[in-house]
Amino acid sequence: MVALVEPPGTPVLELDTPALVMDIGKVEANIARMAAFLADKTCKLRPHVKTHKTAVLAHKQIAAGAVGMCAAKLGEAEMLVEGGVRDVLVANEIIGPKKIARLVALARHSDIMVAVDEADNAALIGAAARAAGVTVRVLVDVNVGQNRCGAEPYEPARRLARQVAETAGLRLCGVMGYEGHLVFLPDREEKGRKAREAMQKLTETAALIREDGLECGIVSGGGTGTHEFTAAYPGVTELQAGSYITMDGRYRDLGMPFDTALTVLASVVSRQRPNTVILDVGMKAISHEFGLPYVLGVPGAKVTRLSEEHGIVELEDPSVPLRPGDRVFLLPTHGDTTINLHDRYFVVRDGVLETVWDIAGRGKSR
Repeated sequence: MVALVEPPGTPVLELDTPALVMDIGKVEANIARMAAFLADKTCKLRPHVKTHKTAVLAHKQIAAGAVGMCAAKLGEAEMLVEGGVRDVLVANEIIGPKKIARLVALARHSDIMVAVDEADNAALIGAAARAAGVTVRVLVDVNVGQNRCGAEPYEPARRLARQVAETAGLRLCGVMGYEGHLVFLPDREEKGRKAREAMQKLTETAALIREDGLECGIVSGGGTGTHEFTAAYPGVTELQAGSYITMDGRYRDLGMPFDTALTVLASVVSRQRPNTVILDVGMKAISHEFGLPYVLGVPGAKVTRLSEEHGIVELEDPSVPLRPGDRVFLLPTHGDTTINLHDRYFVVRDGVLETVWDIAGRGKSR
């Protein structure tokens, strides 16, 4: 919790700008909607904190049935553990003695788990864990088609699993694989087919590992864009979806069944030409790597350019009554990277400020 910039009860349109606004009612509805989707499935939710970057929302997800959390970086995992979350998967490789020391330190205070994709890294983590007198849980990271990190499926991943299982200080718990190359495919049929192919590689690799008598209870994967296919695939035990909690413009355009709960409130600062409005939100307050943000509630208004501090909006109708000082809501096309630009959420319910939350995981790139 941070000192409130404006007091609770402030109408959202009276907030100073730029302001990262979270509609907490929609967030809670999204959490409930995902929990309801998974209620009749054996797959459980392990949501990714890289989206919202706060322990308070992680606890809301866990209260709704999540088995733990995912983190992209050690800094995010440390933030979660400091915030009282014990079961955390760092869904990335942790390389180098400094980071391995931090990982092992977390194992003293949590049930930390980490992805590995090669034997030498596993050996170093095991040695550090033994020296500290702890055990680090491990998932073998399997490349299911994204061609980023991950051991190749089947025999290469099976060999790595054997090496992990034989390394004192480590506990092999299963496998993970992320079909991130598929989450934004627009054709639902194609996405479903390819997601099932990716999960087939992951679950068949897990079966090979079990044939060796090794523990492989966790089979973890998936994202918001593929959640309906990954979570329903036989043998997948965990879903790593993150963006569903707040959503963004790119996922909205794909028809995901969750509400957009995150906006950036902007002010009009200039209107010198009838069809052009200048806002006080630029690249320092809203990301645009997935496309320019959307203007909400103003028909025919379109962001055409972002500079560092300004957003340029073109109007189809010059009679639209937007003047300096008026407020406009922008929907980011990518929530994760927009959130990372801000220090705090202005948490709103029914159009009124409820509280302000520090974004404790912001900038945790190490």
